[in-house]
Amino acid sequence: MEENLKNFKKNEISPAIMRRLPNYLRYLKEKQKEGVEIISSVNIADDMKLSPIQVKKDIASSSKVQGKPRIGFEVDGLIADIERVLGYGNVNDAVLVGAGQLGKTLLSYTGFENYGLNIVAAFDSDPAKCNIKIKNKTVYPVERLSEIIKKYNIRMGIITVPERFAQNICDIMVEAGIKAIWNFAPTHLIVPDKVALKNEDLAASLAILSSQLKVILNKQEN
Repeated sequence: MEENLKNFKKNEISPAIMRRLPNYLRYLKEKQKEGVEIISSVNIADDMKLSPIQVKKDIASSSKVQGKPRIGFEVDGLIADIERVLGYGNVNDAVLVGAGQLGKTLLSYTGFENYGLNIVAAFDSDPAKCNIKIKNKTVYPVERLSEIIKKYNIRMGIITVPERFAQNICDIMVEAGIKAIWNFAPTHLIVPDKVALKNEDLAASLAILSSQLKVILNKQEN
């Protein structure tokens, strides 16, 4: 399997499939805990409310595990391949800036490490929020952000500050050596081409959900 994966290129997988892979991984790990060793694409599709054709295409794009006719795929092999594609083989240390309600929620979430993310420290500009621990993660003054990023060779940053502070925090992270930024601030950040950026636009997500709700309600009324 390792030989086959050497030539497997992550950028050959479409963004749509990449967004679905964590859901497959979560589902497969649940089945693994239940003792399931072999699973069919039909079973996966039924449980996840997807089409069997889509499941087969997604698996073919992200895994070299060969399905056995009328039996299915090895669960352990699928999990291993998907984790490699998503980069979950090694835990990525990250820092978080903004220890408000959202920041505290992310710091308190214990599930990130299952997906390769380990938030090692948080930072805030409010002295009242500093020098305390949230789920064993220390909150430092934001003035120490660059120092700690460089000292521990951190490569991922999470931004949960108000909009007006986000770009400045982003710039500090990039200057200190951060290569990937997960942005929860409601603003467009400017980063160099060498830095990966993922924006979580909560307002846009809510707007989409509200629009879908209206469609559902209108159908029910008609």
